[in-house]
Formats: sequence, structure tokens, C-alpha cells
Amino acid sequence: MTGFTTYPFRIFKPETFGYEDLPVKDTVVGNDVWIGHDAAIMPGVQTGAGAIVAARSLVARDVPPYTVVGGNPAKVIRMRFSDEIISALLDIAWWDWPVEKIEANLAFFENGDLAALKRA
Repeated sequence: MTGFTTYPFRIFKPETFGYEDLPVKDTVVGNDVWIGHDAAIMPGVQTGAGAIVAARSLVARDVPPYTVVGGNPAKVIRMRFSDEIISALLDIAWWDWPVEKIEANLAFFENGDLAALKRA
């Protein structure tokens, strides 16, 4: 209340303000994450690949891959797939493929043909 600004300058480069020991973590949004309208993800939170964040949610904790979360604070609603499918999708890491390869295999993404996606 007594300072002239409420902007959190120190969290962006703490070493320049004498806060070298301040743990600063980046907010990381994984590949193929869907974030609903007006959702907020707090600093330092990581959302895993394929996660879905419901609209107007406040995400204050890490979200595992392929998990649907929602609410304030956001909680796990359900997993999108079984553990075996999640593991396979993370191993495939299709988001690292060249665009041409993704486009050539769109049918497998759309129809959920994991076996064909693995062969691609």
C-alpha cells in the first residue's frame, strides 16, 4: 500500500534486485493444450501436453498431460485417455513432426486411430 507501484518487477529478474535466492519458475503451457475463454494460469504452473483447461478456471497447480481441469481453483475433472494411450501419445510426440507429416496423417488424429498414428 505504501509503494508507488503494484507491478511485480522482482519476479521477472530477481537477481537485479538482490533476490538471487527467490525461486522463480516459468509458466509452461505444453503442446496441444486447449485453454478455455477467461481461464487464468498462475505463475510457475505447468500444463502438460494435451491438457484441457475449462473456461473461467483458475489453474494454481500443475496439470498432468491429457487431463481435463476446471473450476476455481481448478481441479481434475477427468483424464482424456487411459494411461497407456497417454504414454503412447507422449512417446509419439507428434507436435515435433514436420507440418507435412502432420497434414498427411490428419485422418488418424481425427478418428483416434492410435495404431495408425504409431505406424506413421
